[in-house]
Order: sequence, then structure tokens, then C-alpha cells
Amino acid sequence: SSIAELEEAFKPIGLWRRRARSMKSLAEYAAARAGCFPDDTDELAKVPGVGQYVSNAILLFQHDQPRPLVDVNMARVIERFVRPRVLADIRYDLWVQAASHWLVKDQPIETNWATLDFAAKVCTARTPRCHCCPVSSRCDWLRRQALLQP
Repeated sequence: SSIAELEEAFKPIGLWRRRARSMKSLAEYAAARAGCFPDDTDELAKVPGVGQYVSNAILLFQHDQPRPLVDVNMARVIERFVRPRVLADIRYDLWVQAASHWLVKDQPIETNWATLDFAAKVCTARTPRCHCCPVSSRCDWLRRQALLQP
């Protein structure tokens, strides 16, 4: 695909110009190597379009290395369930990074997918569905919200 076509496809999810260029570079790299990526974090950092999240996804799915897929949605679940993060950028917040490692203890692929789905369907950013949350009784965020109510 051309950059223009990729930009159009990425517009609905935001950051479309940057995402389109990254996706194009990543696709070209993958095509030149029959879809194989390095199995080392330092080597992956040299690949165009690969940041922490994509690196962890490659290591998890292609190389079966247990890695957490921490994006803003997953960080929200961790924050709400335990406590707010310290830094705005989750990539550098040591607490969020340390807390995310529970995701890879048992069945890392399934646990990552389940947490991402949970963040998208239940623990949403604007209107969380606390009434149907299976862990609401242990949620610090919900407890704090209740304390703020008059």
C-alpha cells in the first residue's frame, strides 16, 4: 500500500501520519526477511517502526517469549485496580512496567488478550462498566470514586 492509502486507513484511530509511515517501514522490513524478526530486544530496537509495544508483541507472538503488551488501555486497568501511575508516559513509568509483569506469569498470550479485551469492553476510559466488572469489589479506582461522591 502507498503511504496515502495507509494514512487513510489509520485516520479513525489517530496519529495517522506517523502510524502510516511506521507501518510501511515495518512491512518493508518484514517482507525483505520473510516475516522473521530478531528475537532480541536490542536488535528489535534497530528495526524501523518498532518501539516497546511492537517489540514485546513480536517477542511474545513470534518467539514465544513472555512479554507484557502494555498500552494506555492496559495501563488504565493496572492503575485502576492497584494505584495511579507516576509518569504520564507508560513506557518509562517503572511502576507500571513492574506491575505489568503479572501478565506473563501464566499463559502470557491469553492473559494479554484477555486484559486488552477487558480494557476495551469493561474498564473503558470514559464510561467504565463497573456494574458488570468481575473484580469491582477489589478495585481501588471504584473505591476512590465512591469516596468522591457526595
